[in-house]
Amino acid sequence: MNRTLVIGDLHGALKALIQLISRAKITTDDTLIFLGDYVDGWSDSAPLVSFLIALQKTHNCIFIRGNHDALFYTWLTEKKYNPEWLQHGGQATIDSYSTLSKEENELHLRFYEHLKDYYTDDSNRLFLHAGFTNLHGPSREFFSKLFYWDRTLWETALAIDPKLKKTDLTYPKRLLLFEEIYIGHTPVTRIHKTTPVQATCVWNIDTGAAFKGPLTAIDIATKEYWQSDPVYQLYPDEKGRN
Repeated sequence: MNRTLVIGDLHGALKALIQLISRAKITTDDTLIFLGDYVDGWSDSAPLVSFLIALQKTHNCIFIRGNHDALFYTWLTEKKYNPEWLQHGGQATIDSYSTLSKEENELHLRFYEHLKDYYTDDSNRLFLHAGFTNLHGPSREFFSKLFYWDRTLWETALAIDPKLKKTDLTYPKRLLLFEEIYIGHTPVTRIHKTTPVQATCVWNIDTGAAFKGPLTAIDIATKEYWQSDPVYQLYPDEKGRN
């Protein structure tokens, strides 16, 4: 049976991804949608991206752009960075990339350049890293960086009164545009969860792999999900983004 699996923010945790692929019994019949933030956190950012580049040759993969991917691409191409980025995993990524050959760096550059801001499937499900603000949807979004920086979509979904009906005039219009929306970016550990969280039509799959949580994959048809061990246990000598 062909599955579509959505995978949360990776943050350099190659060991967790390998574990997750095994636990979910992922095959070449599955479509894999990665929600971004491949780098910044654990020490395997460069090997992780190399793994993903190889994976897309054997599997149907869709790679979404995360804010950390955009930040690292700026450093990779312009050697510019925000000092705060270094404190949030950037230094681990720079260190990880220090051993790559010129040819490997070129492959990685092309990977980052071909990341998608968002993806919509045939069932009107939206997949993106963070969110959007335009009431007409992401195709009308003026500020493209919001696709991988916005937190208002998730905050709005969480704040909706369960008694509010979709037909009410005050119901957020953004949440009426898609059957489902899958995001990462804001770890659900902030609301003391470590499993995927649904708020109205929005599913948040970032279960805190960069911090103390596991990496997660979810089947969008059945909502069955699989998780790695808490990632910090796989990298016991590192701090991640703590």
